[in-house]
Amino acid sequence: MGGAGRGHTRVGSVTVTTDASAITVRPARTSDVRAMQRIIEPYVQRRILLGKELVTLFEAVQEFVVAEREGELVGCGALHVLWEDLGEVRTIAAAQGAVGKGVGHAMLDALEHRARELGLTRLFCLTFETDFFGRHGYEEVDEQVVPPEVFAELLRSADGGVAEFLDLAHVKPNTLGNTRMLKRL
Repeated sequence: MGGAGRGHTRVGSVTVTTDASAITVRPARTSDVRAMQRIIEPYVQRRILLGKELVTLFEAVQEFVVAEREGELVGCGALHVLWEDLGEVRTIAAAQGAVGKGVGHAMLDALEHRARELGLTRLFCLTFETDFFGRHGYEEVDEQVVPPEVFAELLRSADGGVAEFLDLAHVKPNTLGNTRMLKRL
């Protein structure tokens, strides 16, 4: 471990010490899924995040990291691979009492570390939180970020998040007001 206020990367987890307490980010486990859904739900109710059925969270648990503070789950976030060089950061949410305390930053750092390990060179997000992602080097994009042949392949995906990434008309009601952002790793 190192000094206060610094991230400490270990295989599989990151620990960040804040002035209040340590936040540990680790891969999610199936036993975390119900708590993850409770953390996500207030954001769904405010139309900030899309709702995820419990079964969907269980199916995607390997994409998620969770943040813990003093043994309590205080956040979750996911990395979804879209293509050989491109991933999407999804469903980053901090528990209501943990907002503004470094939880989102710690999770995003861990997800970006994982993306690099997988060989991804770009990360995409669709977000209302442009300031947060901007502080991490994400920039707004308007244009299509994949060539036409990759776009055609991605059209075959059944994943709703991929449809959002492609900016398809049938998902427009879910994405109104969101900003498309991209970061080169």
